[in-house]
Parts: sequence; C-alpha cells; structure tokens
Amino acid sequence: MSLEGRTALVTGAGSGIGRACAHRLAAAGARVFVADVNGDAAAKAASEVGGTPVVVDLSDPGFLAAWRDQVGGEISADIVVNNAGFQHVAPIEEFPPEVFSKILRVMVEAPFLLVRAVLPGMYERGWGRIVNISSVHGLRASPYKSAYVTAKHGLEGLSKVIALEGAAHGVTSNCINPAYVRTPLVENQIADQARAHGISEDEVVEQIMLQPAAVKRLIEPDEVAEMVAYLCGPQGSFITGVSIPLDGGWSAR
Repeated sequence: MSLEGRTALVTGAGSGIGRACAHRLAAAGARVFVADVNGDAAAKAASEVGGTPVVVDLSDPGFLAAWRDQVGGEISADIVVNNAGFQHVAPIEEFPPEVFSKILRVMVEAPFLLVRAVLPGMYERGWGRIVNISSVHGLRASPYKSAYVTAKHGLEGLSKVIALEGAAHGVTSNCINPAYVRTPLVENQIADQARAHGISEDEVVEQIMLQPAAVKRLIEPDEVAEMVAYLCGPQGSFITGVSIPLDGGWSAR
C-alpha cells in the first residue's frame, strides 16, 4: 500500500493510538501533521516520522485559527484521523458539568470543525479518507462514563453523515471501535475506576476492562493503526459509513 503524495492529519498524535497512526501512515508514504495539546509530545512524534507538529487545544473553539497560524495557511488534508480524547470516570450525580462539556468539545465538536475545514479540498480533488477513532463505548455503554459514552455515540453519528455526504465526491468516513488499548489514557483511568467501583486496581483490569471481552488482553496501538492504514488504502475504498469493532468479542454479547 502506498500513500505517496497524500497528506494526513492525526489528532492526539503525541502518544498512544495517534502516535501509532502517525508512524503507520508515514511508513506508507504520507506526509503527516502531528497534532497534540502537548507541544513536546507533538514535536517528538513528528520528528520520529518526519512530520510537522501542530500544538492545539481542541477544547478551544478557536483551535482552527491556531492551527492555521502554525501551518501558514488553510488546513488541507487527504486523510484525517480524529483520535484525540480524554476520559473522566464518575457517577452522573458527581460528574462535573464543565468536564462533560469539554469532553464533547474535544471528541465531537472538534472532529466536526476539522472535517468541515478539509472537506472542500477533498471534494475538489475527488478523494478523501476520514477515520474516526471511536470505541467499543460508541456501541455499548458502561457505568460512570456518561460523557465519554455520549461523545463516542455522537462521533458515530457524525461519521455516518460524512459518509453519506462524501460518497459522491470520493470521500469515505468510518469509525474504528477498539476495546481497551494499552495507552496512557487507559493506564491513567485505572485508579479512577478503582475508586468509582470500590475495588482494587488489579481487579479493575480483570473485572472491568477485560471481563466483557472474549480475548483477555489489552489491544496494542499498532493494531488500531493497521486498521486505519487499511481504510486509507485502495482495499478500503468501498468501506464507508460503518463501525469496525476491534473489541476482542465484547460486542458479540
């Protein structure tokens, strides 16, 4: 598979799934813009792939202006990987409303604004790939994750609308739905889960994270990145408007 001559934007690309996607797309020949709220992480990941770092806070409604300032013009891409996100674990009655809103801004509104910015160029060129890193929580719910589950369900709907509108212009849009991936985001929430459920951190991994899946292990970021690459390559040209579970059998229940 070759993505020579293509430009890719990956959000949350300073670590975890986003970093793995940046590496995989660059290996296929794409020029990659590595976007992350952490400037050091963005710079490091970009240097690893010969890409361009972009330091933006997707919770800021004006993030597109900051992005344009850094790239020196309009935002253009052939591939967009909407990956950035964060988690907060708490019962609904204790969930901070400002955190709920921020999660939706980062994980639903920012993907909408970014796709809205790049679609005209994709339409003009007659080719584009939107890959949304959703979650098994875009298909199933779990307690104590009201904002995250809501955001991922919203991203699923947005992805389908992009697919329907973009099909006539050579643009596909899909969601990838992993279960728990071995990333800092997952590792950082183990303690929160333990407090919310009243169990130990070891029990969180065994009883909460791995219990619903048939395959009892965490997913590696490279496995998600490989599916991203497949959807962006010629083999994925007829796949659009769908959600692809990488959940070890979780959603089979």
